[in-house]
Amino acid sequence: MRKIILLFLTVISFKLSAQEVNIIPQPVKLEVKSKELPFKIDSTTVIYTNDSLANPSIAFLQNYLSKNYNFQLNLNRTPDISRTNVINLIINEKIANPKEYILTVTNKSIIIGATSDTSIFQGIQTLIQLLPTSKSFPLQIPAVSITDYPRFDYRGMHLDVSRHFFDVAFVKQYIDYLALHKMNYFHWHLTDDHGWRIEIKKYPKLTEIGAWRNGSIIGLWPGQGNEHIKYQVLPAEIKITPKDAVIKTDGIRHGGYYTQEQIKDVVDYAAKRYITIIPEIEMPAHSMALLAAYPELGTTPDKKYEVAETWGMMNKYNNVLQASDTTFKFLENVLTEVMALFPSQYIHIGGDEASKVWWKQSAVSQQIMKANGLKNESELQSHFIRRMEKFVSSKGKTIIGWNEILQGGLAPNAVVMSWQGEKGGIDAAKQNHKAIMTPENKMYFNHGQFVKEDSLAANKFSPLIDVYNYEPIPAELSAEQAQYIWGAQGCLWSEYITNPAKVQYLLFPRLDALSEILWSPKEKRNYPDFQKRLKTQFKRYDLMGITYSKRYLEN
Repeated sequence: MRKIILLFLTVISFKLSAQEVNIIPQPVKLEVKSKELPFKIDSTTVIYTNDSLANPSIAFLQNYLSKNYNFQLNLNRTPDISRTNVINLIINEKIANPKEYILTVTNKSIIIGATSDTSIFQGIQTLIQLLPTSKSFPLQIPAVSITDYPRFDYRGMHLDVSRHFFDVAFVKQYIDYLALHKMNYFHWHLTDDHGWRIEIKKYPKLTEIGAWRNGSIIGLWPGQGNEHIKYQVLPAEIKITPKDAVIKTDGIRHGGYYTQEQIKDVVDYAAKRYITIIPEIEMPAHSMALLAAYPELGTTPDKKYEVAETWGMMNKYNNVLQASDTTFKFLENVLTEVMALFPSQYIHIGGDEASKVWWKQSAVSQQIMKANGLKNESELQSHFIRRMEKFVSSKGKTIIGWNEILQGGLAPNAVVMSWQGEKGGIDAAKQNHKAIMTPENKMYFNHGQFVKEDSLAANKFSPLIDVYNYEPIPAELSAEQAQYIWGAQGCLWSEYITNPAKVQYLLFPRLDALSEILWSPKEKRNYPDFQKRLKTQFKRYDLMGITYSKRYLEN
């Protein structure tokens, strides 16, 4: 009798477990039909769509099943309304909300319906989270009814490949991670002081010289052996003590770049996952790699520039471009090639951390300011950004810049990415400009996620709970102004990230938190419930071979 009771309890426990639904980001409306039987995916299950536009969704699902379950669905090319054991992807123009998908699971079929293939794809991501986290067959999907759509139109994640280069295979994997979390923008940080990562055919030295550096500092900035070096950024000079300081690095050559054919391949890969790639080409600062290749574009063209080997603003070395017609023509030629590779409406041109000292010290810069009636170096920065904005706009594109582009006056049509707190985004919204919120203290995932980290990370603290509780729309904005908050973005700067496993470690599970604040209704935000759902997500990460901190499993 005792054995029978135990068996009965085991069966009940299994059924409850099988019916448990833990989806991230939380859907707008979710009904779990716990009394109904689950749908079972087995060797006879087929997938059908009424429109070839859904083919990328089918391909993504098939790829996921193949990678994680060693299993493929059969395709059904002809409609058969009487058929059971079928997954139907139906594009239906009668659904009122164009951003909405409806997912219904019964024991006979799964139906994902939407007016667009984009929404069908988002429905597939939810279906994936209904799959079991083990490879037991058949795959049981609990009976549910889901209606869902995103809160924000811009749901972004960034990856810096300048500080440390990541190959095409991993960039594609990263894009898949974003797709699984219903993100729709990938901000690809391709150039900086530490490496130029995109082939520009007109200027081959950008990759021949600019894509490689001869070493990297060891440990946190300023690096081991450099602790005695003091940097002071003063209004009229950069003061360095001692004056003859020599930076110590590991002496290991590092670099790499993407050919234009590789860029096209990645762009196409992302498009099939409904992710728009926004390339970033830094200017007027963070340009040491460019200046190492073409020193004539700097404010001190006679000096020898080198690709940076240490982190920070690199003020010791002067990484600022001269705001000359020669520089503008060069950048226009660069952006012409970049825009031909990326169909995105948006091009990120940086604009951050430009030290004005070098323009103050440059006679040519002062002449440019005088000729253009500019009162100070902040206005020179604005002049620089406006000049580039005008060119990008003439090509039918829109610039995005970090919040420093507000200095000296905001260029027409520019989108502001607010990283130094929220002020930049607030100011942009009040000027009727789109803003993307990515405040460093909450949205920089290269920061430590614990007070004492498991491995080297930027020496700041951005715990999971702070990410989850972040609200992208500042309270001080009126309802009308709030409409200009386009969304938010997480950033992953790679100074201390040298391999894919470290990317995964810092990305997960903060990406889950980010996805929920950008997708789900604000009123559904519930951190304890999120933590509960995260337990299932960790099992899914185990299935996928993703690295994350096991400390999250302790609570």
